[in-house]
Amino acid sequence: MRPIIITAFVSLDGVMDSPGGGDHPRAGWTFKEVPFVAEAYEMKGTEQLEASAMLLGRQSYDEFAPIWPTMAEFAEYNAMPKYVVSSTLEDPEWTNTHVLRSLDEVAALREGEGGPIIVHGSAKLGQGLAAAGLVDRYHLLVFPLTLGSGKRLFDGNATGTMKLVVQAAYDNGIIKAVYDVEY
Repeated sequence: MRPIIITAFVSLDGVMDSPGGGDHPRAGWTFKEVPFVAEAYEMKGTEQLEASAMLLGRQSYDEFAPIWPTMAEFAEYNAMPKYVVSSTLEDPEWTNTHVLRSLDEVAALREGEGGPIIVHGSAKLGQGLAAAGLVDRYHLLVFPLTLGSGKRLFDGNATGTMKLVVQAAYDNGIIKAVYDVEY
């Protein structure tokens, strides 16, 4: 089985909307409102090296596909297989991208051979995966601010417990928390 790992930047109130830019009124809150500390982001480089595939929702795909292929720091992600859960996407242009039409297809991918599948920035997909019992781990960078509104990591439809397996706190107030999901 290939573990599915959701990785996210989240505010203290659970909002993961527009951390680097986007439509949220405070878009870019990760770098505009919290001082940069390199150590807090080391987990992101490790994720890229350890993942064997990336799983995205349609909106995240539409936001990432025009930008990430041009960025050298995402070379491993650009080379690996990418899967987009969408009922409408046809002929994705991002190299090595495949379309999945349902969570059943995600479950089949998870049951296959290979390493971890990383989920970036996809709130709606993450919520659906959690409700379906398909999330194995969360990699969270929790930022010391509240946003009040926006897309949330957890929508209240998934239940369960998690075991904290890695934690760290940084000088800028960011907390790294890695949780294994216990079903």
